[in-house]
Amino acid sequence: MTSSNGAQDVEKFKKIFNELVDELVDDDAANPEIADAANRFRDMLVYTVPGGKMNRGLTVVNAFRQLATADQLTEDNVQKAMVLGWCIEWLQAYFLIADDMMDQSKTRRGKPCWYRKEGVGTVAINDSFYVEACIYKLLKRFIRQEPYYMDVTDLFHEVTYQTVVGQALDLITSPDSDRDLNRFTQQRYDAIVKWKTAFYSFYLPVASAMYMVGISDAKAHADAKTILLQMGHFFQVQDDYLDCYGSPEVIGKIGTDIEENKCGWLVVQALQRVTPDQRKILEENYGMDDPEKVAKVKELYLTLDLEAVYREYEETSYRDLMETIEAHCHALPKNIFVAFANRIYKRKK
Repeated sequence: MTSSNGAQDVEKFKKIFNELVDELVDDDAANPEIADAANRFRDMLVYTVPGGKMNRGLTVVNAFRQLATADQLTEDNVQKAMVLGWCIEWLQAYFLIADDMMDQSKTRRGKPCWYRKEGVGTVAINDSFYVEACIYKLLKRFIRQEPYYMDVTDLFHEVTYQTVVGQALDLITSPDSDRDLNRFTQQRYDAIVKWKTAFYSFYLPVASAMYMVGISDAKAHADAKTILLQMGHFFQVQDDYLDCYGSPEVIGKIGTDIEENKCGWLVVQALQRVTPDQRKILEENYGMDDPEKVAKVKELYLTLDLEAVYREYEETSYRDLMETIEAHCHALPKNIFVAFANRIYKRKK
């Protein structure tokens, strides 16, 4: 994508969001029987879907531009790529509404989580169902006549399933009622990252663009998946690091992994390095919603110099990722993946 196209795509992408909301809600809002629900859903969509970095959605557009032939690169097809991109942003919102409730998070994207808004509460569960249902209404409305409709629809169903499995792994590894650091292994952490984050955040956007241009070859998708799952791991480790060390004003939320007893990268690294006495500090303080206990965990992280461990991981993982891209980009342009990796390398939010 040229810088000119990039800037224009971002503006167009933002602009069509309200058009898609109208497409979903207007007919229902005109029906007196369900108008109240429809108008409430409109407010909820505006609150929960936009506001992030939009990297997942814009990656569909970026990848489509780089994969499409001259004949495919029409304004109508770019518009369809944007719709698919927003469908992924809708999927993200669906997961986040539910995840924030399960984690009892306080803020999301710099404002209160949806369930914490006055008058919402547990009704947010139904709201999350609605957000997911919107994805398939949008797909049907905009790409039903396209040859890739079933491939993309199946892809969304498959990735939703994979992400739900990953969320289950996350929750059963870190239950509120049973703190057990023995569960926090590197193997379990890697599985959570792969299933909960990497499939939908990294493979889904690029695979959607691949199907749009007619790339359905299993080998090409397997190569893309290998690269993108590795990239997803890199991204999630960054997220875990920023949850502890990032500024809430910059990352848009208050990090709570320690209080929530999360099987995060930092605690897994700590467990690999602690002495018996230091492990006791973790066992007595990790996973406790108490500022003093959280401070003790962070003090231990400081003692173990986990910031330096992370910096070394970041450099090594970036080099490994570049090698994987080089080894697996046979049928696909390498610059798609290099640009994606460079957008997240050394990110601050």
